[in-house]
This record gives sequence, structure tokens and C-alpha cells, in this order.
Amino acid sequence: MIPVTERIRQSLVSLHMARALETLDQTLSRLEKGEISAIEAIDELLAEELNLREGRRIGVALRTARLMPVKTLESFDFSFQPSLDRHRIMALAQLEFIKRAEVLHFLGPPGTGKSHLATAIGVAAVRAGRSVYRCSLAELIVSATPTTSCHC
Repeated sequence: MIPVTERIRQSLVSLHMARALETLDQTLSRLEKGEISAIEAIDELLAEELNLREGRRIGVALRTARLMPVKTLESFDFSFQPSLDRHRIMALAQLEFIKRAEVLHFLGPPGTGKSHLATAIGVAAVRAGRSVYRCSLAELIVSATPTTSCHC
């Protein structure tokens, strides 16, 4: 008969739960010492796996969305651009404009933080599980321009 811990290992391998498998011995040790309950051990293993997968999902989504290098609103220097309404920008990060199917545009002269803000809000949307693709207006126009002409 196969020991229970070995069956758990095999199940974790079959389920492709690499992070849970990595932390299994440590979690079982804490369980055996009475530091955590059985339900907490299960929760710990699942949380480790979920955190790994969520981190991977976010990383892939950020690269696909062209949001690299990552910028955040926390790293934006609002004192550099005092004309910006900080509360309005932070409200945009709540992503309600997406639910209302509104488009977000940042307009202004070079060097005013438009790219940083667009990237930061895009990063917030990716973390919230939304699909994002960042492009410039010029790229959007080129992509919308027909590549073939119609000879009717």
C-alpha cells in the first residue's frame, strides 16, 4: 500500500501543482508539530499554488499588454505634475470606467506622465483580471487603417 503522503505527492504532480508540491514537506512538518490544523495545512498548500499561478498570469498578461516596465500609481510623483487631480486619477484606478464601457485617453505635451499613468492603470486592470492592450494613438490609427483597397 502506498503511504498517504506519497499519494498526495502523486496527486500534486498529476494536478500540476508544483508550488504546493514544493511546500508540502514544510507544511506537513508544521502540521505534525501542531503549529497548524489540517484545514490550515490544506489552505496553505492551495494558497501557495494560487499565488504562484496568479503571479504567472499577471506576468504574462503584463507582457502581452505591453505594460513593461511595470509602473504603478504609488510610484507616480504627483508633485511633479500639480495640475493633475490626484483623487480623480486614483478613482480611475478603481476601474469603474471599464464597467461603463468608457475609453480612457491621456492627452498632453511630452514629459507630463501620460505613459506612466496609462501603464499604471493598465497594471491595475491586469491585476483585477481584465484584458488590456496598451498602444499609442499612432499605433491605433495604423491598426485601424485597411491594408487592402476595395475596387468596387
